[in-house]
Amino acid sequence: MSVFSGWRAATRIARRDAMRAKGRSALVVAMIALPVLGVTAADVSYRSSMPTAAETLTAAVGSADARYSDPGVNGTPIEQMPDATSWGSLDESGHPAQGEEPEPVDVADLFPKGSRHLTERSVPADVTTRHGITSTEIVEVRTADPLARGRIELVDGAFPDGADEIAATEPFMESAGLGIGSRVTVRGPGKTYTVTGTVELPHDLGKKALYADPGAVIAAWQTASDRDDAIVPPQPSKTEWLVKGASGVGVGWPDVLRANEKGVLVKSRQVALDPPPDSEVPMADSMSGGSAAETSAAVVTVVALTVLEIVLLAGPAFAVGARRSRRQLGLLGTCGGDRSHVRAVVLAGGAVLGGFGAVAGVAAGLGLTVLFRPLIEGWTGSRFGALEIRPWELLAIALIGLVTGILAALAPAIVAGRQSVLESLTGRRGTRGSSRVLPAVGCVTLAAGVAIAVFGGATGATGLVAGGSIVAELGVLACIPVIVGFLGRLGSRLPLAPRMALRDAARNRGRTAPAVAAVMAAVAGTVAIATYLASVTSEHVYDHIPMLTPGTVALVNSDPMEVGQLPLARAAVEQNVAVSGGRADFGRVWAGSDCSVYYEEENGCGTIELVKPAGKGHSCPLQGAGARKLAEGLSADAHKELMSSPACIDEHIQAYSFDSGVAKIVVGDAPVLTSYAKLDDPAAARALAEGTPVLLNPAYADNGRVTLKAVHTYSEHDRENRKLHPGEARTTTDRLKVYVAPAKYAATPGIRMILPQKAADRLGLHTQDYGSFYTVAHAPTDAEQQAVSAAFAQAGDSAYLQAEYGPDSQDEDVVLLILALFAGLVTLGAAAIATGLARADAEADLTTLSAVGAPPAVRRTLSGFQCLVVALTGVLLGTAAGLVPAVALRLIDLREATKAMRLQPMDSAYTPIVLPWVTIGLLAVVVPVLAGLLAAAFSGSRTVPARRAA
Repeated sequence: MSVFSGWRAATRIARRDAMRAKGRSALVVAMIALPVLGVTAADVSYRSSMPTAAETLTAAVGSADARYSDPGVNGTPIEQMPDATSWGSLDESGHPAQGEEPEPVDVADLFPKGSRHLTERSVPADVTTRHGITSTEIVEVRTADPLARGRIELVDGAFPDGADEIAATEPFMESAGLGIGSRVTVRGPGKTYTVTGTVELPHDLGKKALYADPGAVIAAWQTASDRDDAIVPPQPSKTEWLVKGASGVGVGWPDVLRANEKGVLVKSRQVALDPPPDSEVPMADSMSGGSAAETSAAVVTVVALTVLEIVLLAGPAFAVGARRSRRQLGLLGTCGGDRSHVRAVVLAGGAVLGGFGAVAGVAAGLGLTVLFRPLIEGWTGSRFGALEIRPWELLAIALIGLVTGILAALAPAIVAGRQSVLESLTGRRGTRGSSRVLPAVGCVTLAAGVAIAVFGGATGATGLVAGGSIVAELGVLACIPVIVGFLGRLGSRLPLAPRMALRDAARNRGRTAPAVAAVMAAVAGTVAIATYLASVTSEHVYDHIPMLTPGTVALVNSDPMEVGQLPLARAAVEQNVAVSGGRADFGRVWAGSDCSVYYEEENGCGTIELVKPAGKGHSCPLQGAGARKLAEGLSADAHKELMSSPACIDEHIQAYSFDSGVAKIVVGDAPVLTSYAKLDDPAAARALAEGTPVLLNPAYADNGRVTLKAVHTYSEHDRENRKLHPGEARTTTDRLKVYVAPAKYAATPGIRMILPQKAADRLGLHTQDYGSFYTVAHAPTDAEQQAVSAAFAQAGDSAYLQAEYGPDSQDEDVVLLILALFAGLVTLGAAAIATGLARADAEADLTTLSAVGAPPAVRRTLSGFQCLVVALTGVLLGTAAGLVPAVALRLIDLREATKAMRLQPMDSAYTPIVLPWVTIGLLAVVVPVLAGLLAAAFSGSRTVPARRAA
């Protein structure tokens, strides 16, 4: 018999055996198809979401040939790359030489002869919504023009057609609570428009904007903005031109160079797709690409772990299948077949089921990608140009599924080939001792893998991190049989069902260990990514510079001449925002005339300043001479501690907080302490009541006093201050006794010191009501913010509301949840597989158990505990294995952050390693318990009497 005819026979036997055991075959096909499905969907989604050069150009220029735009260099000549992604001004200042006024550039004169163009202008503006008022971008462009196709697309309704119609993007409509047919009023001109349709930018699905025909909005808006009593201050408009060249001509490189001479940037379809040689590009330079080695390492890691997981999931099924078919395999031996034929039958089963699984996985992956395409596009923020399917890549993915099916059947094939014909015919299993070498090799491999990954993290070698993580995981896999065997010793004092489950797992390690390993592989990847994301999120939280203290909002008066409107603004906040605490009013303080009020007076602006004492404990050592040398010797934790000290924290936190004045001094009383600074200290409240300032940053204190420097300037309006400080403008310095708050309150955003009104009057300083702090249940929503803006408009538009929304970690939280759900499903699946195989493999034992009088419920309880053992063991091992790559990758981040800190001493090098306890808890507690309950619920308690095999 030839080799091919032997394999044909083996394949035929394997196919018939698969058809007879449909349940087990479907299980194997599903286990192979699921990872193939995921890889196929990821491949097609990634390829489709990465736009081609032509699709990128269509998103930028629509169906036109080029987009002309003013980069804001005032007519100064520029140089650009052919694809317009990089450009530079020939005059770095961006202004004409020798201070000459730039001549207006007639951009239309730069277009190729015979071309036509579409003008697109945009301005920021305030518009009415269903909830109130919001700020957005208004774009004037003829959206119905064919030149705009591909850049702007209609989703629903109709394009605007006329001076009183407007279209909106879907994100704007959702935020504003509007629909087609709604009315929108642009503040300033007060003109109202009807929303005729919903549009989208295929390359930017999240953009919030309004679109109108040319001349419908901006001209009236600018006229209203230029008035002295304008509601909305004037803002510069942005103009771009979509140009369509003469038929068959387009916009060439000479046209681009001609526009560059006038300071105009051009993105040309013709030039980008067929760029000129570098010799004709003045700005040509070498562009460095990404590290192919790092990308390859990541791809190899993902593929290796995917193959490993398929093998571990499908392997037990083939092992049980070979065991259930051992009589058939024994008959094959009695008919003259040798061990190679027995192995061929088992391997052919792997090829048959692997092929079915690979084809089903690829087909299902394509189908799901098409089905969930809108959802994927929403995640990526852009539309697919086309569903890009690369047959060779899909063929490679299918081959991976086929090969892993064969690999999963390899070990069972070897075991089946070693069995004697007598053992196969009688059903006796024989006994094989556990290997003593494998656990030792596993421990050494684990230690080596951890060392390689950590070394890779310390040196910044991503490839070593990937390789070391895989080696470490293989080491844990080698130790799993010993761990499973040890579990059997833990059940001696347990009740019957859990004791039997542990002993069954230990006795059948060939079935239990791969299932545990499959759970471990899935959980390890999830824990690795979740740990890394949780650590990065923690880093973002630390690096986030708050504008206000958490749980507060600030109402601030923007116009000193309209301070009388503050009561109305306060009422607006209290009616429209979820205020949960009291109100704390505060004022601003200055010396002499206020420059924002008496700006027409020469030298009519007084200032005050808190003088920081010199010396250790007052000056930040990370600034000035010696800062870099100091930073080089600091660990990340030491740098974090130093940056959080009162001497340094004021240098970066105060710069991003709400504006309370240059000196960061507010006039207030006890409510400011409790509601905003969160300083619940009776002694501090008494100090304010007695006229003693409260200093929140002790770095400004010197023996319980601060130095306040005031530059007094006066005008004829300052009669009250002239009585206290007569004469010409002068500088005074006062030493004030203060109540010094604990060091942690130095981080209070926007405030260094709270000055009571008594102290301000005693010093002869100007004060004015400036705003209020409110404690809120949550940060204002879009609807609440819009409602407040509308109320402010009715109150004179002299106030604005600031809120602290915290670091943006919502995306990371969603990813962590998705990872936990994915790992949970794999864990449930692997545990269910192991439980089903255990039942199939131990059916005779269960029948015997029932025959000797065991209650029927024992079957359910036993199945539940078998599932629980596999799931819990795999989760715990996977959690430990997943920490290796996560820690190594964070070491790479720490290395890069430390290098950056030494170049910029004030930059944070804080790189924590944070465990995602919610994800780990879900996987370690909820998922195993749920797996056990489901296994018990779906496991039948009734037994069917079976004739004992001879």
